[in-house]
Amino acid sequence: MPTIALNKADLYKSLGKEYTKDEFDELCFEFGLELDEDTSESKRPIGPDGVEEPPQLKIEIPANRYDMLCFEGIAMNLNVFLGRQPMPKYRLSAPPNGELQTTYVSADTAKIRPYFSCAILRNIKFTKERYESFIALQDKLHQNLARQRTLVSIGTHDLDTMEGPFSYEALPPEQINFVPLNQEKLMNGKEMMEFYEKDKHLSRYLHIIRDSPVYPIIYDKNRTVLSMPPIINSNHTKITLDTRNVYIDITATDKTKLEIVNHILVAMFSQYCAEEFTIEPVKIVSPHNNETRETPDLTPRATQASSKYLNSVCGLSESRESLSKLLGKMCYQARPSPSDSDKLDIDVPITRADVLHEADIMEDVAIAYGFNNLPRHFPGTAHSVAAPLPINKLADIVRLEAAMAGWAEVMPLILCSHDENYGWLQKPDDGRAVRLQNPKTAEYQIVRTSLIPGLLKTVRENKHHSVPMKVFEVADVVYKDLEKERKSRNERHFAACWYGKSSGFEQVHGLMDRVMTMLKAAFVSRDEGLENKRVQGYWIEEVEDSTYLAGHAAAIYLSIGGKAQRIGTFGILHPKVLRMFELPFPTSTLEMNVEVFL
Repeated sequence: MPTIALNKADLYKSLGKEYTKDEFDELCFEFGLELDEDTSESKRPIGPDGVEEPPQLKIEIPANRYDMLCFEGIAMNLNVFLGRQPMPKYRLSAPPNGELQTTYVSADTAKIRPYFSCAILRNIKFTKERYESFIALQDKLHQNLARQRTLVSIGTHDLDTMEGPFSYEALPPEQINFVPLNQEKLMNGKEMMEFYEKDKHLSRYLHIIRDSPVYPIIYDKNRTVLSMPPIINSNHTKITLDTRNVYIDITATDKTKLEIVNHILVAMFSQYCAEEFTIEPVKIVSPHNNETRETPDLTPRATQASSKYLNSVCGLSESRESLSKLLGKMCYQARPSPSDSDKLDIDVPITRADVLHEADIMEDVAIAYGFNNLPRHFPGTAHSVAAPLPINKLADIVRLEAAMAGWAEVMPLILCSHDENYGWLQKPDDGRAVRLQNPKTAEYQIVRTSLIPGLLKTVRENKHHSVPMKVFEVADVVYKDLEKERKSRNERHFAACWYGKSSGFEQVHGLMDRVMTMLKAAFVSRDEGLENKRVQGYWIEEVEDSTYLAGHAAAIYLSIGGKAQRIGTFGILHPKVLRMFELPFPTSTLEMNVEVFL
């Protein structure tokens, strides 16, 4: 979790009270934060002016609370929680001349950073502390939500040093020329890459665009450069303590995070504008990707929550009106729904990007009510003892039997490459795998749909051990399922692999028979399995499967109540599969779904 250091005196002044360490620690706990350190109790470093730094409070923030990554966010949330102020009502305000600034987005930006958003903070009043907090919040967002600027990057500029309309373009690096922030020399894009190669701070971001044929660039009406995201701003437009009008540009590869960053920035610092909590919108013209709009959109997200659900999980019996008041302490606007006697109509503010589900609202109800005030025993519930989930108990039975048969359990990673899951097994992509949106390496691109690649990779990395090797795994695979809330589902599988100088087909067959026996599935003929509805039985049939050697693979069928389904496959792997996994000896594998036995 990120840790935020705040000036102790300034925070207590903002909260309207001087707290002891224990009192503030208790307040943090009640709100779901953690006081990490109070530096007033230790020796503090001496500043450049020869004076000891003022006492600080170091507070750990939940990783999903982007609205609390700065002094302004923590102070606002705690004041609303304590009832000292209502949740601010953010609103858009037209510029003095009534005409919105416009930014035109070039179609070429789709090649590098396709999404753009912006806003203007008009007549803002900076102090040294506010300015430092403004810069620090951008840096925190870059490191946290923006994933080191790869997903989102922020530029802030003195609006009075430039003239609109603006344009967001993508040009070859040789055609980009400007003086970078805090420099005096004019450079082109390529020269900047070389110049910042040894820069301790900026060198870590160069790889994001360095190898691209075009670099993103933002100009004003007079072709004055604002910034070259995500690397550096122009020195011409840099903001200072005297800046009064701030133009914020945000470029991204992730559309959702783009707007979250915009909302957090303007929500935190619009309080310093002459008209508090007002933001000047900017018109974005981007017809090539249907992104023409005015930003930011300050409309709260409308959602609903069941009062029965909120009460039941927390063990409460509060009225809808009482629940609405509790949610008000957590920055929501909530009220009983007029159309449903159970529901609450809730407006989620722009600062609460972490609220994704009714369960998040329930957590905030518990915080507002007070963790220590929640009942220790839920009314109307029976006392019980912990017990394993049925699927885990079933998996343990299978795991125990395989281990007792002399097989070694392994636990590979659930992520794998697309080739390992499909191509190396000679299987076509069936579109059922869950893909990672931004995989860091080619080795972790999808969530596996089979346990076999993990077993084979484990054997490959242990080829120096004596053969035969007998390994197994009981774990989840994941499939896309658009009917589910999360658009995917887990399925518990059992897989085993025999690797040695002989094929080992009879070994995996025997293991499968042993597991079936322990799961109370009798070996039956196909006709008996389909006709006798009182028997839970299984049988095998020869099958052609490209993963296995022709004529050396079998499908496993299970019949329950006269209804049969294919639950797995076993056989001798095809030589091409062995070659892809660098295995010189014959290998037999087994994989089956065990959830059907629940």
